[in-house]
Amino acid sequence: QVQLVESGGGLVQPGGSLTLSCVASGFIFSLYAMSWYRQAPGNERELVASISRAGVVTNYADSVKGRFTISRDNVKTRVHLQMTRLRPEDTAVYDCNARYVSWGRMYWGQGNQVTVSS
Repeated sequence: QVQLVESGGGLVQPGGSLTLSCVASGFIFSLYAMSWYRQAPGNERELVASISRAGVVTNYADSVKGRFTISRDNVKTRVHLQMTRLRPEDTAVYDCNARYVSWGRMYWGQGNQVTVSS
């Protein structure tokens, strides 16, 4: 079955770093663009970062540019989000997403809470 298993969430101090990971199975990982989304209470879900199928093209929300880095490993079928210089406003539930660009098919992970607080 299709699975996107996330890990790495937790509590971190402002200015600190955290890395989220998502391990995919049950589908041909290399055919899917991967993204990280986040949603804070009372806010709309927003796209944080995306990476193309071969990892050539990446995109970031303006609020995280220069601080976050998305990467993927198509051999290990994993996608990561390295987060640095974290701010309290980065607090949200983060979720990885797989999208098959040809059909619009989409899969979601279970979500991971990231809390940035002193």
